[in-house]
Amino acid sequence: MLQHKKIAFIGAGNMAEAIFSGLIHQEKVMADQIHVTNRSNYDRLNHLRETYGVEVSTSNEEVLKDADIVILAMKPIGVKDAVNEIRSLTSENQLILSVLAGITTEYISDLLGHNAPVVRVMPNTSAAVGSSATVIAPGEYASEDDLTVTEELFKAVGMVKQVEECDVDSFTAIAGSGPAYMYYLVEGMYESLDELNLDQELGEKVIIQMMQGAIDLLKSSDLSPRELYLNVKSPGGTTEAGLNVLEDNDYQDIIMKCIKGAAERSRDITKELSTLPEKTLN
Repeated sequence: MLQHKKIAFIGAGNMAEAIFSGLIHQEKVMADQIHVTNRSNYDRLNHLRETYGVEVSTSNEEVLKDADIVILAMKPIGVKDAVNEIRSLTSENQLILSVLAGITTEYISDLLGHNAPVVRVMPNTSAAVGSSATVIAPGEYASEDDLTVTEELFKAVGMVKQVEECDVDSFTAIAGSGPAYMYYLVEGMYESLDELNLDQELGEKVIIQMMQGAIDLLKSSDLSPRELYLNVKSPGGTTEAGLNVLEDNDYQDIIMKCIKGAAERSRDITKELSTLPEKTLN
């Protein structure tokens, strides 16, 4: 389904790289099907070309010419200027995918000024290793065929689930931002190795395998997370001592506040960009 399709990335940041590197690594598309542009960072574009073999250019016209799929991957704050720059180079025959937090499909359609199908997509950087958790939500003009293509594209880099667009902001806080919270937790574990006078390299390997094992058990078990951690805990034991510290510091409440804060920020971005472009621009 994706064979011979030209995929244009508008934006060359970490998310764009994670997506197309995953697609290439999983052999879902060939490197020369990927075309990438950004505004002015030539060094970044050269790095991506040398690393992955993708086509790069600072010319929007070159990247978008004959593109079948256009992936908007710039910073959300720059979406209005970026889409205004490319709107005359896009058409209703292209599938527009947005990986921008807080940006609705309606807003993008109004910026484009035509009825190209737009699908809102929220993957995460684990796409680079084929393990993203991606949610997708169709815009007004997206068909079932458009959703099928979108699913095909992102299934190559992990799990894909369709959701209502009104839920994307909340899922952004979990699926999109969630890996950062995990890395933050692991960073704290790494830092504890020095205080415990443990070998850093060995300790890091043990921590990574411990995390992987916990995830594997969580996926394969019918037990709830609570039941799983209570199975590890024994009265007066080491696990209980550690869990007591977490409970005393309202650890789970902090995690919930973290996720709610991220979701609220996604909704705030929508509000900040709530003034749609004038129809005279169409």
